[in-house]
Amino acid sequence: MNGNVIKEKSFRFAVRIVILCKYLKTEKREYILSKQLMRSGTSIGANVRESQNAESKADFIHKLAIAQKEADETLFWLELLKETDYITAEEFRSLESDASELLKLIRSIILTTKKNK
Repeated sequence: MNGNVIKEKSFRFAVRIVILCKYLKTEKREYILSKQLMRSGTSIGANVRESQNAESKADFIHKLAIAQKEADETLFWLELLKETDYITAEEFRSLESDASELLKLIRSIILTTKKNK
């Protein structure tokens, strides 16, 4: 897997999360959940970016493992926002699809890297 693909996808996802959080704060007056979503949703890309400059394979895997956990946490916050009617089912599906794709890509990269140790 080309590292640039995950880097680009995670950055685009972070942009979508920032836009959603701005919407939640201004239109829905929701501050607590959106703050958590902002933190985890943008952390995915930040950790992917850090992994690109890893000092070793172990460091690379560690950074991606953090990104994996953040992606899973982001899915939790998105599900909670949907179930509490802060976002529509359609908004959820689109973001959930992207977050799940990132999670699968990250897991695949981690497994491949471990196999090639």
